[in-house]
Amino acid sequence: MSSPDLSEFHDTFFDEAQELLQGMEQTLLSLDPESPDHESLNAIFRCAHSIKGGAAAFGVFDDLVSTTHKLENILDLVRNGKMPLTHEAISVFLKAKDVLWDLVQAYREQREPSSESAHELLVMLQQLGEGKSAEAKPVLAQTDTSSVPEQAESGIEKSTQSKTPVAEPETTSEATPEVVIPEGEKLLKVTLMDVSEKDRLSLHNELGIMGTHIRQSSSGNEHYYWLSSALPPEDIIAVCCFVIDESQIKVEEDKPVAQQPSIKAPEQLAVTPAPAPALATATSSSSPVAVSTTAPAPILTAKTVSEAPVKQAVPKAAAASKESGTIRVPIQKVDQLVNQVGEMVINQSILMQANQSLDPIAHASLIQDIEHMGSALRTLQEAIMALRMMPMDYAFGRFPRLVRETASKLGKQIELITKGGGTELDKGLIERMIDPLTHLIRNSLDHGIEMPEKRIACDKDPVGKITISAQHQGGRIIIEVIDDGAGMDREKLINKAIEKGLPASHNMTDDQAFMLIFEAGFSTAEKVTDVSGRGVGMDVVKRNIQELGGLTQIESEKGKGTTIRISLPLTLAIMDGMTVQSGKERFVLPLSHIVECLQPASDQIRILEENKALLLLRGEHLPIINLWEVFSIPHTERDLQKSIIAVLQVGKSRYALAVDQLLGQHQIVVKNLETHFKRVPGVSGATILGDGSVALILDAAAILEQNKFGLMPYGAGFNSPVLQQERV
Repeated sequence: MSSPDLSEFHDTFFDEAQELLQGMEQTLLSLDPESPDHESLNAIFRCAHSIKGGAAAFGVFDDLVSTTHKLENILDLVRNGKMPLTHEAISVFLKAKDVLWDLVQAYREQREPSSESAHELLVMLQQLGEGKSAEAKPVLAQTDTSSVPEQAESGIEKSTQSKTPVAEPETTSEATPEVVIPEGEKLLKVTLMDVSEKDRLSLHNELGIMGTHIRQSSSGNEHYYWLSSALPPEDIIAVCCFVIDESQIKVEEDKPVAQQPSIKAPEQLAVTPAPAPALATATSSSSPVAVSTTAPAPILTAKTVSEAPVKQAVPKAAAASKESGTIRVPIQKVDQLVNQVGEMVINQSILMQANQSLDPIAHASLIQDIEHMGSALRTLQEAIMALRMMPMDYAFGRFPRLVRETASKLGKQIELITKGGGTELDKGLIERMIDPLTHLIRNSLDHGIEMPEKRIACDKDPVGKITISAQHQGGRIIIEVIDDGAGMDREKLINKAIEKGLPASHNMTDDQAFMLIFEAGFSTAEKVTDVSGRGVGMDVVKRNIQELGGLTQIESEKGKGTTIRISLPLTLAIMDGMTVQSGKERFVLPLSHIVECLQPASDQIRILEENKALLLLRGEHLPIINLWEVFSIPHTERDLQKSIIAVLQVGKSRYALAVDQLLGQHQIVVKNLETHFKRVPGVSGATILGDGSVALILDAAAILEQNKFGLMPYGAGFNSPVLQQERV
């Protein structure tokens, strides 16, 4: 029987490997070298072991197998207390994560992986493990070489000092090791006959899923596996028949010699076999643990990788249940669903518009059916949009590593705090926000947090704190980057901006002065470093956030710290909007920006110089922006008392937008205008209305930015000389 083609499972393995590597990095960053959590060390070891086992099953990912094997040997020494955990060791393990990630990505893209970085890592692991052999030797001396034959590792670990191969033991005995079988499980002996090496590797991993490996041995062309499992022998045979013929496998119940809880099963477990050529290459370059010629290395290796199956043996049913509750779907399929729902929303708008012309009595049943369909469509749309939602931890998980390494480079002590990691946001938005957030955090690291000695002199904790938080607020998500550093120096910012020829003056408000950091080419750094100082990055942050329909605000207090707040829509695909009209043109205002709509009375209008006007609303004076003036629309209503005023809120600022009419509120499907036309100032996108016409979606923040004339934050009043004179 020919060997199965496993290439169709490559993508699944790559996805799982990258998830494991991300989990490994997060766990490494949470470790305290002074008192490391033992379970965390075990979890890191299991990540490396799982990747190696999965890669070995395919037989083609040689570099990945050899590198993870070296890594797990060192991790085993650390978790068993044979080697201390230090900051240097954590840095090497993080480097190993990067190298493994690159290897997985290279195999995914079907290109030759870089052997240089892998070799550099192997050297670092070798140096990390040097001097620890004296502690490892007693383990070798106490291990029964007969209980774990060398074939368990297929030559994974050859002694660098001994060239004499260890002969493969010919074992036919059915004696089993003394182990404790969990309640509800049986000890099964699986015999494989006349199977190829590739099939045996594949079946080894399948058996590991169906039970817990106890030991294995070989005799000629027969291979024996003992495993603890709750499955009946018939089920195990049925699964294995997908790979080999039924005549090549035999499963029978066996009995342990004795059940002695004092004997540790991990000492006796075998590991996932790996192709000998790849691992022989790895051991020829360096060996993480020096071993003597009298104690063959494979015995140590068998113990090294043994604990993972034991840890997973008890919750086997729970793990299977969790696996069956999820399914991997390519993001392209989800996007296709979102697009189709968008088309359905457009069609539903067309039906709703046609519905308005029907006689409500003669067509009562049809009208009711259309309304029910609209309700069902909205439920469907919300459910499908939820498929694209991901927790912010997807982005936040990348930053502990950034803070750790950058702080070390700058000589600062910084603690990163994350809040609201479970807050969900559209996957596309999260991915496009990672780069801006990275720039903001690097800015806080370099410019915000002071050096430890300076913080102590200011009676502050020498360990600075950077907090990243996310929370829902209305129909938007608020992301904050907060540091307890030196804060922003208003005068220094303004002087630097004037020196660089930027539009700035000492009459600027604090908000305007702080926003200078987002100007292109602006930097207050005294010298250029590889962290910052070139005046690039922050302007890109602002532009990227604006392209996502987001807003940026800064609050800062000198000596206390800085808060940078970002407000984003939950999704870029479908939103609620209000259709407005000015002249013959129709526009859509995002409902999340609208505070209220009204028709002003004569005593609510205040006319200023240069044809500017204010709206008096409950004691606050809001600047009025005419929509017809923004887009030069002819034949519009110019009398403000006959216009409709939409009060919009952008961050902490409010303003009034004058339009001719409000046409109604409904869901809209957002289309990218730049893809089909070009970028239009004051517009964030376009949509198709119920009658098939195209309407532009207004960008409330961009309109505010383009039409500023002394705008003040909400609640701060308006300091116009004309207005002050009128008040007197």
